[in-house]
Amino acid sequence: MARQTVVLGAGMVGVSIAWQLQKRGHQVTLVDRRQPGRETSFGNAGIIQREAVRPYPFPRDMKTILSVLPNRRVDIRYRPAGMVNAASPLLSYWHHSSSRLYKKIVPEYASLIQLCLDAHGPMIEAAKADHLVRKEGWLEIYRTQAKLDKRIQEAKEARELYGVEFAVLNRAALSVKEPQLGDDIIGAIHWLDPWTVADPGGLVAAYATSFEAMGGELLQADITGVTQHGERWTVTTNAASLEVDQVVMALGPWAGQWMKPLGYHFPTFVKRGYHMHYATQPEAKLNYWLMDAEVGYLLAPMNAGVRLTTGAELDRLESPADEEQLGAAEKVARSIFPLGERKDSAAWKGARPCLPDMKPVIGPAPRHPGLWLAFGHGHQGFTLGPATGQLLADMMENKPTAIDMSPFRADRF
Repeated sequence: MARQTVVLGAGMVGVSIAWQLQKRGHQVTLVDRRQPGRETSFGNAGIIQREAVRPYPFPRDMKTILSVLPNRRVDIRYRPAGMVNAASPLLSYWHHSSSRLYKKIVPEYASLIQLCLDAHGPMIEAAKADHLVRKEGWLEIYRTQAKLDKRIQEAKEARELYGVEFAVLNRAALSVKEPQLGDDIIGAIHWLDPWTVADPGGLVAAYATSFEAMGGELLQADITGVTQHGERWTVTTNAASLEVDQVVMALGPWAGQWMKPLGYHFPTFVKRGYHMHYATQPEAKLNYWLMDAEVGYLLAPMNAGVRLTTGAELDRLESPADEEQLGAAEKVARSIFPLGERKDSAAWKGARPCLPDMKPVIGPAPRHPGLWLAFGHGHQGFTLGPATGQLLADMMENKPTAIDMSPFRADRF
């Protein structure tokens, strides 16, 4: 008889896990309060980031910290109440960002990133979602030669250590690819490996449809309880009660609070983010995904319009939206590309689920047989969902994994 599994959370991570398990013969029910891909996975930049072998550390140099304090930067904003609420995990994040610890974290993190394209590929094919995906890379643009040169050195190291491919574009070469860019931009790195997605939420939904086509069940309902009874688990919702062999916790920003009733206190925190879609001015066209690296926002030519995504906002998960950061990013973006009117009535707001050592938890719960964990992917849940699905499915079936999973174990905290 097939193992019965409930996967909690229908973002990219949860859908990918459900897809992998169903493909391997498990009987899987995927549960979320919303349709697949409508929460955090909906609002991201839509890049499967094969180049992102280094996670985002907490700034440690005094110059950067002092520049953040006035709370006017585009790449990072904070609210004092949110900082106080997450003081302990943020302090741990700062600690893990020291050069000594970060140097150890990078290869562990990179081992996951290196799997991303090979993991997404079969799912894109099975979901017939090729029309959403471009394999032309993306552009990281710069205003100053010194900062571009520094980034080139980092790219060379990433190529040597992790096989990341890139090209350096001077202003003339960049203008061929993006003729409408403003004069402030002097060059770019063209990351060649990543794939870009014109509708991130649509890709997650396509994966979920593929999961259902294999016999998986999708339950849209509010989760009300997760309890263990002997060797079995009960997941209660406002629509049904499910008795199963295994539960996978893949609730992204909400995973930490759901783990507390089971006696686990993970140091989770969130980096919130916003996006808005724009029309373009007549005869203007954005050809590539563009990251304005020295300012900290991204423009992406998506199906819904040109999407502007912001950097990080440190605040509580459910605090009201504050569109000042988006407005600041929009002002700068309009200076380098001819954006038209806003196409959304209000900014979309989401939250990246983070852990202090910048790595997700992937594996078994330490004290509860049959409970499996997959959360804390930070900025890269969209990139790492399918790789996480493969790795966790291997662990659940007691099979060898493609990489060493000990850096991602739950009991490391």
